[in-house]
Amino acid sequence: MNARAHATHRRRNAAVLLAAALAAGGAGLPSTASGQEISIPWPEMEKFFVPPEEHKGKLGSYRSPMRFDDGTPVKTRQDWSRRREEIRAYWHRVMGPWPALVEKPRIKDLEKEHVESFTRRKVQVEVAPETFAGTQYLLVPDGRGPFPAVLVTWYGSEDSAGLTEKARGTVDFGLQLARRGFVALCLGAVRQEDAPPSGGRSGIQPVQPLSFLAYAAANCCNALAALPEVDPKRIGVMGHSFGGKWAMFASCLHDGFACAVWSDPGIVWNEEDPNANYWEKWYLGYRFDRPADGQRKPGIPTEAHPRTGAYERLVAEGRDLHELHALMAPRPFLVSGGAQDRPEHWRALNHAIALDELLGHTGRVAMTLRDGHTPTAESNAQACAFLEHFLKGR
Repeated sequence: MNARAHATHRRRNAAVLLAAALAAGGAGLPSTASGQEISIPWPEMEKFFVPPEEHKGKLGSYRSPMRFDDGTPVKTRQDWSRRREEIRAYWHRVMGPWPALVEKPRIKDLEKEHVESFTRRKVQVEVAPETFAGTQYLLVPDGRGPFPAVLVTWYGSEDSAGLTEKARGTVDFGLQLARRGFVALCLGAVRQEDAPPSGGRSGIQPVQPLSFLAYAAANCCNALAALPEVDPKRIGVMGHSFGGKWAMFASCLHDGFACAVWSDPGIVWNEEDPNANYWEKWYLGYRFDRPADGQRKPGIPTEAHPRTGAYERLVAEGRDLHELHALMAPRPFLVSGGAQDRPEHWRALNHAIALDELLGHTGRVAMTLRDGHTPTAESNAQACAFLEHFLKGR
């Protein structure tokens, strides 16, 4: 990932989040700052698992994930098991296969402080073999565990942990979850260039930046699972925008996550939306046959400014992100939609719903909607209710 582009992108998104919160009169900030969270009863959430009538049962033009690459239909659970591996293998082949995961990644404690009803630990986490990413925050609630846990993906772990004013009430997911009795690992500042998989060293094939972030998240899931305070079968992942893309790829490609919340990442390709920018070099558009300063300039693909990297091949071969959604089945996931994810995206989600039904499950795919990209107090409460239901059994 180009470090300068990454930093610019982070500053721009942070500024947008703060401006939106201030323009709304600080909506969501007072309730979070005071520790009073909105609680949504589960019956009020059930409507979000049903597509609007105009999209119900409609599959759009997306290629069915329930059909093998040779055209053979998936008819049984056994068929799906084989088809699932075919999809996973294809995406890893195009994006670059992951190195082996770290079985028990190390967590190094730097500082520890008790605040409110939890302990905030400043830590370093092994996100790749012998590679520790920046400074992260691990929030552990008071009381006896093991607790359910959530990995929170975002630009900066300080924001997720509620340590920066600009994030209060919007992307401070870790803080909100810790207050609700979850262990929360706030993950940010993961630099692919620091880790051996990124540069093809030692014969390791390069990995697209977004896939490497998912690999780092998978190792963090393993790190959480090894903690005595965590129930390894009840680990979720949650992220917004860039973090939502990160959480989506992580949960789809790593089975250790029991459920996921993707906040307005753009869950399908959309070249009319400059923010659904999977084509960029810091996501899926990196060209490993060129140096860092010879990459495609940012911007929507055009004839004069064509697609590159894995994104180019995925689009050319008729693939879309609904294939990754299918890898979640039957694990539950919530799309917390905003400016990027709108009701018409149910047509992609209907493929996952159909697959869940084949596997004997219903009520596993949900989408909520809000105005604007920035998370609100209500959308965060919906996300927390979803995680409480599927990770706490409420």
